[in-house]
Amino acid sequence: VQLVETGGGVVQAGGSLTLSCAVTGDAFSVNAMGWYRRAPGKERELVAAITSGMRTKYGDSVKGRFAVSRDNRENTMYLRMNNLRPEDTAVYYCNAEVLQKTALRYQDYWGQGTQVTVSS
Repeated sequence: VQLVETGGGVVQAGGSLTLSCAVTGDAFSVNAMGWYRRAPGKERELVAAITSGMRTKYGDSVKGRFAVSRDNRENTMYLRMNNLRPEDTAVYYCNAEVLQKTALRYQDYWGQGTQVTVSS
């Protein structure tokens, strides 16, 4: 199982970006998925999470600006980021609880991270 993230890049303040996270490989079922980020010198923080039933949760700093969604048929999660600010600059990581076809329980997987840089 691998989590493949795409969509990072450099954008000016006030701009938008969309991140994608695809679960590939031997995945039988994907439970909760989430986006986390780590800025230089700071701890990792939750950005947004979404259950398989489409319930969502957001970090306080992104509420009203970011929107998380997923396509359960494609095992893919998205993060639409609007009105980006310089303080949103960070490496964004995808996380998913995945049940492999040969496994008995869900396991936690992480993507490799994608850099988002917001210039002022």
